[in-house]
Amino acid sequence: MAVIAVAAAHVAGATERSGAPPPGGSPVPGPAPLRVRSASLIQSGQQLTWTVQLATPFSPAALARVGRSLCLLIERVRGASVTGRLCVLGPRPGGRAARIAYQPVTPSGPGAATVIAATVSRGSSRALTATFLPAAIGNSYQPIRWQVASMEGSPGCLSTAPGPACTTALALFPSTPALAPLHVPQVIGCVPSGPAYVTNGPSTGREIALTFDDGPWYDTPQFLDILERYDVPATFFEIGDQIATYGEGGAIERRMLADGDMIGDHTWSHPDIAGAGVFAQDQIEEAAAAIRAATGGFTPCLLRAPYGDVSPALIAEARSLGFTTIQWDIDPRDWALPGVTEIYDNVIDNAHPGAIVIQHDGGGNRSETLAALPMEITTLRARGYTFVTVTQLLGQTLIYR
Repeated sequence: MAVIAVAAAHVAGATERSGAPPPGGSPVPGPAPLRVRSASLIQSGQQLTWTVQLATPFSPAALARVGRSLCLLIERVRGASVTGRLCVLGPRPGGRAARIAYQPVTPSGPGAATVIAATVSRGSSRALTATFLPAAIGNSYQPIRWQVASMEGSPGCLSTAPGPACTTALALFPSTPALAPLHVPQVIGCVPSGPAYVTNGPSTGREIALTFDDGPWYDTPQFLDILERYDVPATFFEIGDQIATYGEGGAIERRMLADGDMIGDHTWSHPDIAGAGVFAQDQIEEAAAAIRAATGGFTPCLLRAPYGDVSPALIAEARSLGFTTIQWDIDPRDWALPGVTEIYDNVIDNAHPGAIVIQHDGGGNRSETLAALPMEITTLRARGYTFVTVTQLLGQTLIYR
């Protein structure tokens, strides 16, 4: 493990802690950098996971008090110049979990440090794991190099400009920057956890799920245009045999996933499958295969039975095939073309935390639903609702590659 002297995140040269004295005096006694035993930075789905294990126990809350810091340097692939660093902080007042702060570094020096959204855990008194999105460090899944920096010196170096007060001893691990070959994650499935049959989600937060049935259809792209314009995710329950006709060679389905939407199974040809058995299984599996082929690998875990007709046998069979059966608790009956105002009023008047709204992007004239959708979104958002997919509403895990 290399030990070098730095000013903030700018490497100045190789030396030990007992090297050249500061200007006008002798070396100042102080603790040596904590020794890193192992470290890794890997991508897991959408998240990055930084794990570090030290040779001795340590307390995140005590690092600054004893003049030490533990950081992850983010470096360019070419030239390995530092672009930022993530540093371990103690818990916020009254909290228990350690925090992670990110500080960008430019050629003119380090910027302001900001605490990022990160999940921090301790596997032991010597280890720490932090999980966060690449966007927290200004990265869009581009490859980076990294090193762990264990420092002793002024804790003010986290937020101040380079200078004598920030000169410190630094132990780097590994001694040369390691490559993290990041890639844009592709969702390939979801885990059907929780109840096998649901009509709504938890009411503990102001979340609501918009769902659309009977697509893809000739006007499905217009639904996606609106959702993209308002930055709203939705869940689309698709009929398998319509994908080849209206899915634009899978472009519609791939666009949905790229937007953060979710795709569910609405059977192959929209028959009543409440009787379960081989017929229902074939309908479900053929639609899932069409979705998988259109998306290049995504396997749905949500099923919506045509007409909402279900039975205990169907629910059990669907779960055995890897599906959660999804009903709804707000139905504006937009398929009957009751009028734009009637559709809008029904959704707004019945909205509640955890609601699942059923509307239709296919199967007929959907101009009224298209006209009502922007108004629904605007009003619900103004009332404090957050839009989520059904998988998000239910807390189901997504699978990425």
